[in-house]
Amino acid sequence: MLTLRQLFLANNAQTTSFPLLLEFERAEGVHLYDLAGKAYIDLISGIGVSSLGHGNQKIIDAIKTQVDKYMHLMVYGEYVQTPQVRFAEKLLSTLPHNMQSVYFVNSGAEAVEGALKLAKRYTGRQQIIACKNSYHGSTHGALSVMGNEDFKQAYRPLLPGVSFIRFNKTEDLQLITENTACIIIETIQGEAGIRVPDHLYMQALRKRCNETGTLLILDEIQAAMGRTGKLFAFEHYGIAPDILLLAKALGGGMPVGAFVSSNQIMDSLKENPILGHITTFGGHPVCCAAGLAALEVLLDENLIAAVAEKEALMRSLLIHPAIKQIRGKGLMLAIELDSFDINKKIIDRCIANGVITDWFLHCDNSMRIAPPLIITPDEIKKACFVIIEAISFYC
Repeated sequence: MLTLRQLFLANNAQTTSFPLLLEFERAEGVHLYDLAGKAYIDLISGIGVSSLGHGNQKIIDAIKTQVDKYMHLMVYGEYVQTPQVRFAEKLLSTLPHNMQSVYFVNSGAEAVEGALKLAKRYTGRQQIIACKNSYHGSTHGALSVMGNEDFKQAYRPLLPGVSFIRFNKTEDLQLITENTACIIIETIQGEAGIRVPDHLYMQALRKRCNETGTLLILDEIQAAMGRTGKLFAFEHYGIAPDILLLAKALGGGMPVGAFVSSNQIMDSLKENPILGHITTFGGHPVCCAAGLAALEVLLDENLIAAVAEKEALMRSLLIHPAIKQIRGKGLMLAIELDSFDINKKIIDRCIANGVITDWFLHCDNSMRIAPPLIITPDEIKKACFVIIEAISFYC
């Protein structure tokens, strides 16, 4: 009889020729447990998704309660469904006054697709500007605004009219003109290896968009929901987007994304043509129930207040001559090492020793640190000890 691993390799589509092939039986808090009962500290939260850890009882209860009522009823936007309405109401209560309307979708990539369509429809313009080394997803539109040619050259032709500027370079903002429908930019670049912009740059970006009538799309699919020490990363910069993109941690472990904007902008999807964006499973009631519960836990338990202190503890422990730099904000960090070869060996040793970490698509010599926000000081110390031991072993 074939093992589960053999069936996985035989029947499940593969994204690389070297999957990790870790097999877990259960997950709780910041830990994943394999079939032998060995515990692993999840230091990447499933790439930013499980920010409240695994198995949060309030989220589980919300899911179970909703499943007993109803699951899918109709494509998004037709029926009044309590989980969607309550989740949108709670989410909007945390956002600036110009954020008035939520469109729930299935994923971050779909949020990107919807936002690009919305910007072109509302402005009547065709030019889109994105940043070099950006990552916004893998669908065709999202791939078109990815700033890494290696990952998209095999899929051309992509969207026309897309130009790229350098992230955090104020002089490049002059390329935003009256012909630009939108600029889509990560508030903090994720797959580039956690690149944090300057305050003045973000202020200048907002000003330039105002001057040219360009919509500012902030992609916070990785950075939002408390990870940087603020509920939303743009709060660090005293600005607000025209369109905000959310996913990953938004659903508390369930698949949900959203693009958020003003009523005036969002209303342009209602006509000429109607049904400007259609999604069958977007805003799934079970996912929205989970998302609402997750947001309430995040706020009610004041988990964001401890993020800066936990970041400081990590930085104080992650000291080694082989570490070139630690970049990031809050619990969204990158440890820069000498090369991908060294980084991969260190990552593999960390995993073998019970700490799961990873590298970045556009910065493979850096290690990803994005644990659940509930991680304790003792768990941070244990994880950092394993990382430093692995670095010392190879360096």
